[in-house]
Amino acid sequence: MCLGIPMEVVALIPPDRARVEAGSVSTEVSLQLVENVSVGDYVIVHAGFAIQVMDLEAAEETYQLLNELAEAEAEMEEEAALNREAPRQ
Repeated sequence: MCLGIPMEVVALIPPDRARVEAGSVSTEVSLQLVENVSVGDYVIVHAGFAIQVMDLEAAEETYQLLNELAEAEAEMEEEAALNREAPRQ
């Protein structure tokens, strides 16, 4: 499964790159696939490329969904660990 992550553009690096951040993660990405990107915009980042510009509301909604997914995965892993430890009958 491929997953694009919303990140905020914090600096433009001419001619076609940007520094982006999400939480404590900061990285440099290519802007070759998107147009009219400004500092403060949110972009979906995949494999080192900004692939879509999005607004703050969409970015926040995506962050919420990703957090819910991570919580569900943690719960499933915890349940699986408990099942492995339970004595078999």
